[in-house]
Amino acid sequence: MVGTGSHLPPNVVRNDEVANRVGCDPEWIRSRTGVIERRRASIDSATSDLAVAAAEHALKSAGLGAVDALVLATTTPDHPCPATGPSVASRLGLAGIAAFDVSSVCTGFLVGLATGAGLISAGIAETALVIGAETFSSLLNPADRNTCAIFGDGAGAVVLRAGHPDEPGALGPFLLASDGNGTDLITVRAGGSRERLAAQPYPSTDRYFTMAGRQVFWRAVQCMSDACRTVLDRAGWRVEQLDRLVCHQANIRIVRQLAGTLGVPIERCLANIDRVGNTAAASIPIILDEADRAGELVAGDRVLLTAFGGGLSWGAVAMRWPELSNRPIHLHHPDSPPPSGELNEDL
Repeated sequence: MVGTGSHLPPNVVRNDEVANRVGCDPEWIRSRTGVIERRRASIDSATSDLAVAAAEHALKSAGLGAVDALVLATTTPDHPCPATGPSVASRLGLAGIAAFDVSSVCTGFLVGLATGAGLISAGIAETALVIGAETFSSLLNPADRNTCAIFGDGAGAVVLRAGHPDEPGALGPFLLASDGNGTDLITVRAGGSRERLAAQPYPSTDRYFTMAGRQVFWRAVQCMSDACRTVLDRAGWRVEQLDRLVCHQANIRIVRQLAGTLGVPIERCLANIDRVGNTAAASIPIILDEADRAGELVAGDRVLLTAFGGGLSWGAVAMRWPELSNRPIHLHHPDSPPPSGELNEDL
């Protein structure tokens, strides 16, 4: 990994606005999710727009004008067909390169990262641009407080190049896994070949994203903790040697529970969910870019990335953080502000 970048839409939606719409207390949202505000893309802004902006920052950070391959992780492509990746590549002046989408919801960036690394390892590419970008607001039921209170829009990107396993920035070991028996826990039911939009009747709510929060919470903690332990073991790292745990920003209580389960001190966990919400596949690359620019990631740090998402899918990867640009910004840690509420609530 030799460069990072991110982009957030300018429109900030705070908890009081969401609470007024769904009929709940703004503090209820913060206490159960950790979210205080999130970003929303405008109606004329698409996932490709966010992806291009984040990719431009990542390419600049890497000092590169071009790459050999582009992998876009997203659940919210511009169109059902074709893939959005080729459009992003062309807008970046990279027409002609390999460019495609991967879809694994909140695990999407890790899948994209493994895909980009695989292209390089196979000799298909020397450099790869991996982007996580979402306009998740396009899938949300505005009356469903369990989803519209959590999710936000945004994009993050990283640049990969060929290198050596002992170099700072080298990726691996990886672990990726899935369990299709949990498909219905995180889903948009209508719009595919199983429940076609042209067919009638189907419930109007089926076109929206739904999530079984309570079941997802405990599955996420269990699967990510198992994946993290496996990757740490493969890397030959002890938990106490870990400098940073970077968990997909699904819910601040998941971050805290995962840290506690693994025995990682909470001050070593990065979090930005209070400011951006859950940005699905964009979550990890956004926080990596922000943390690097804030000086919260230091060259040589042992870093563990992990995510859990629809599919069900999950994974983890270890890496040594490389020397990148550090531009000062403020980044909140998961212990400020401290969320309250029991861990077995719906969210």
